[in-house]
Amino acid sequence: MTKQNHDLRSIPSVDVLVSHLDTSTSITASHSLLTKIARAVLSTVRDEFLKGVPIPSLDVLTFRVADKVNVLRNTKPQRVINAGGVIIQTNIGRSPLSERAKTALWEASSYSDLEYDLTTGTRGSRQNKTSELLTILTGAEDSLVVNNNATALYILLNVLASQKEVLVSRGEAIEIGGGVRIPDILLHSNAKIVEIGTTNRTYTEDYANSINKINTAAILRIHQSNFKIVGFTAKPELRELSKLATANNILLLDDLGSGCLLDTKDFGIPHEPTVQESIADGADISFFSGDKLIGGPQSGIIVGRKDIIKQLKDHPLARALRLDKTVTAALNATLISYVENRAKEEIPIWKMIALSADDLKIKTSNWASMIGEQAKVVRSKTMIGGGALPDTSLPTWCLAINYDGGAENLSALLRSQPTPIISRIENNLILIDPRTIESDDEAILVRELSNIFD
Repeated sequence: MTKQNHDLRSIPSVDVLVSHLDTSTSITASHSLLTKIARAVLSTVRDEFLKGVPIPSLDVLTFRVADKVNVLRNTKPQRVINAGGVIIQTNIGRSPLSERAKTALWEASSYSDLEYDLTTGTRGSRQNKTSELLTILTGAEDSLVVNNNATALYILLNVLASQKEVLVSRGEAIEIGGGVRIPDILLHSNAKIVEIGTTNRTYTEDYANSINKINTAAILRIHQSNFKIVGFTAKPELRELSKLATANNILLLDDLGSGCLLDTKDFGIPHEPTVQESIADGADISFFSGDKLIGGPQSGIIVGRKDIIKQLKDHPLARALRLDKTVTAALNATLISYVENRAKEEIPIWKMIALSADDLKIKTSNWASMIGEQAKVVRSKTMIGGGALPDTSLPTWCLAINYDGGAENLSALLRSQPTPIISRIENNLILIDPRTIESDDEAILVRELSNIFD
């Protein structure tokens, strides 16, 4: 027997390791779970040993298993403080929910009247209340909500344009978040994309000349989301496309991307097409995300003609892609804030967008005085994010920290706090943007910064 084989035999068995766990720790986990984790840990130890790493002691192995059990127990998404200066940050959950939406979500987590009519005592529909709110807000005839906007596009094409042609401007055949490409969605929905025009210029005539009386099902206009083409450009107005679609008895589908129910000009930022405008300008169907500029939970919202929405609701995909009870409740609560004209006061992203730079400077100056000479206040910009208004930023004042250990190390230290703080690095300085920090998180931020710099 070689020395290596002899040493491998010194690795404890799974049973020995699990028995040691039972006697030396207070882990409350099933025997089968401990066995699976112990087996995985020991397999890693064998691989490490063959690469020259010494075999750990039984106590160290026990700690490794216990640590993995604790990691499993904390697999839920962890709350973080968004100090990075991007309001709708995809990687950390996009738009935060309003207090009204959080309350509704909590209440719906128990038994609720999700699909129950309290007046008649009979079965109801989970979509009715949502549809009523959306038709009031948008002017559309009806609505359907699915689990995200890519799904909305998929069900629309699958139900309305399967094996048919859909006209898309080359400048809109884009890639959205996560590497998802619009042409791929069309392909898998069984629709046939017909790209028209050029990357920077597409005219109404390009659409008209590409319509096939037999095979063309729809014109699809797509929000360019996270990029913008400027300079020598052209694209038709939605009203023009509506007239063309009507004259040729085909559908006009308008993908609004992030979606918007408020006039962004009221906040001093460029105009973002609203859902109301899309419907008024003649889109048969408009669809958009619920968790970006709407400020609600992840969802894909489809509004438009009642006859088309009925086709979607009657299709088996509608049930497969529907929202659960908690998301439905949170979305309804978010929409109620708009119906009651309280979105600017209640929806977190709009509250953030509305903050004045002067107020932010005062707040940031107070934080800088707390930290001392390592910190200063600097002008910066807050990005909207989430594919919304890609070239638009808001003026802000950031807390800039010069850390002796380096910006990367401070960034990691901030992320390791009990409530992780997500910052950004510019010019080897850590920047903390107050605009993107929710009011409930400010006291936590100050406490955790104090703990680091005291």
